[in-house]
Amino acid sequence: MDKTILITGVASGIGEAALTLFSENGWKVIGVDVNGEGLKKVEEKCVFTFQCDVSKRKDVEALAKRLKKENIALDALFNSAGILRMGLFKDIKLSEQVKEIDINLKGIVNTTYLLLPFLKKGSAIVHMSSLSGVYGTPELAVYSSTKSAVKTLTEALNIEFEKEGIFVCDILVDYVKTPMILNADYKATSVNRLGITVSPQQVAKTVFKAVSKKSKVHHYVGIKAKILNFLAKLFPFMSRFLTKLVAFK
Repeated sequence: MDKTILITGVASGIGEAALTLFSENGWKVIGVDVNGEGLKKVEEKCVFTFQCDVSKRKDVEALAKRLKKENIALDALFNSAGILRMGLFKDIKLSEQVKEIDINLKGIVNTTYLLLPFLKKGSAIVHMSSLSGVYGTPELAVYSSTKSAVKTLTEALNIEFEKEGIFVCDILVDYVKTPMILNADYKATSVNRLGITVSPQQVAKTVFKAVSKKSKVHHYVGIKAKILNFLAKLFPFMSRFLTKLVAFK
């Protein structure tokens, strides 16, 4: 029986890699992105595409109406859409920092809440979090805080939605080879120290595994993410020191 997943941020990076992997494995994909031109590039791989700013409730409500009209039920929802602004807190425009909150956190709340009625029993919701959400990271302070919020939201909904038969989990990774990182005007100290070694395809494989197995709440991608998470758990009193060592001059 065909399975259907809705992916936000599908026009590039991790979202596009997930689209390719799921479609190659026989899944039907509904592609959502704010970038209309980007959607044209991927529309052949999708059941349909939908231009949507996930931070705007009306946009997501319109998406929900389209799903209802098409009589679509979802086996998975992958909240991949997100933005990152790197730099010292005082140097990043306030409007850009608020935009990070709107897309990275409010966007996930909007899609999860409004698309919940379309998720089947036995389905999965995967949120894109970040290793920076484990401990507040300088030069990406607001981004880091949104990902920390996503992590705790995931934990809460994993418990709440268990009664609904819906599994909720997240993906935590450091820097991924996506346009958002590679083309950034300013690169945080942690980018230079950690490097950009994880591919979107690696993340997509973890998303596919998460949706298929429904076994872990948090999925860490890449050896660096796993090591840093291990050290943070083993030596919680050293979290500030480790973060400062890796992420700040």
